[in-house]
Amino acid sequence: MKADLPALQVQGLTKRFDRLAVDGLELTVRAGEFYALVGPNGAGKTTTLRMVAGLLRPDAGSVSIFEVDALHDPIAAKQMVAWVSDEPMIYDKLTPLEYLEFVAGLWGVDPSVSTPAARDLLISLGLEPHLSERCEGFSKGMRQKVALAGALVHDPRLIILDEPLTGLDAVSARHVKGLLGERVRGGCTVIMTTHILEVAERMADRIGVIAAGRLVAEGTLTELREQNGHANTSLEDLFIALVDVKAEAA
Repeated sequence: MKADLPALQVQGLTKRFDRLAVDGLELTVRAGEFYALVGPNGAGKTTTLRMVAGLLRPDAGSVSIFEVDALHDPIAAKQMVAWVSDEPMIYDKLTPLEYLEFVAGLWGVDPSVSTPAARDLLISLGLEPHLSERCEGFSKGMRQKVALAGALVHDPRLIILDEPLTGLDAVSARHVKGLLGERVRGGCTVIMTTHILEVAERMADRIGVIAAGRLVAEGTLTELREQNGHANTSLEDLFIALVDVKAEAA
């Protein structure tokens, strides 16, 4: 059963660069759910997740992670969070196992816990043949999987993923989707941006559609269909219709 406590609550979140990137965003992600955030390029998805992860300071608004004020107590918030960007950043001279042991040490995880956890994570992502190879020779997809494993080694409660399937082949994508599904079934919360609407349709408990920095629709696929009066349409058709309506209203 899903907990009543929100994993993430965003209120009035605003960020401006040379233009308004995120415009008073209101967003709540329930504990234990898989939430997909979809939208066109430049809609504010990545900027939103970077603010939630504590990598970017908002101009206005609040971010609460399991009722911890992430702007006023960022260390406590970050201890519950994993962040994985679409551009994996790992240490090339380390092996995957060495990298995960290093990251676990930064989080203060006991080696007796982190070492078997690291091995299990890497094996679950199909990296068992490469555990002792240096990361410098890895493809982008392999690096993405190492980065994901590193983000999960401290057993976070909220996993934040920005286009996690970018650069992955079909087999690797299946490994990643399987691992994320397993984490959600174990009570973890996932919020993910993706341009692959089929992934959002198949994996997410709820889907949020963002355009021009604001949430324009939200719900299960069935709820989105009901809200827009299209009982049998695909998420792709709903997405295009919602984004077009937002563009016309702007």
